[in-house]
Amino acid sequence: MGYTMRVMNMLRRLGSVLVVGALGAGLLAGCSSSKDSGDPAAAASQASNGASLSVDVFAAFVAEPGVHVIDVRTPDEYATSHLAGAINMDVQGTFATDIANLDKDASYALYCRTGGRSGSAKQMMLSSGFTHVVDLSGGIEAWTKAGKPVAAG
Repeated sequence: MGYTMRVMNMLRRLGSVLVVGALGAGLLAGCSSSKDSGDPAAAASQASNGASLSVDVFAAFVAEPGVHVIDVRTPDEYATSHLAGAINMDVQGTFATDIANLDKDASYALYCRTGGRSGSAKQMMLSSGFTHVVDLSGGIEAWTKAGKPVAAG
């Protein structure tokens, strides 16, 4: 078999692999997770470790029993407004040592003002072996913009 024929056969096999791969990807897309289904409660129950959640999915997630909500902003920011039931653990303070006292297998939902600090805090927790940590995309600013309730004090 000549060089040209070998190349043509290889290209045909590669084309078959690509077609099969594309079909598999299409089938998987058809079975997408509930995160894409528009059902925030279903998406929240399937939120993957390390995910940044939209306001509605985050709200459904924190409503689940056993989820610990952590505000990683400063104590002054927390006192101004925070999510009801949230505890304050300042990521710029003693957060790294504070998380050593937490159950690594529990579920945690983190937020800050816009999502930057909670993203850093989330990475610290993931690096420390926590198994279910998510944060609020856009932070408490996105939360209040969406009309969700906050507490003060």
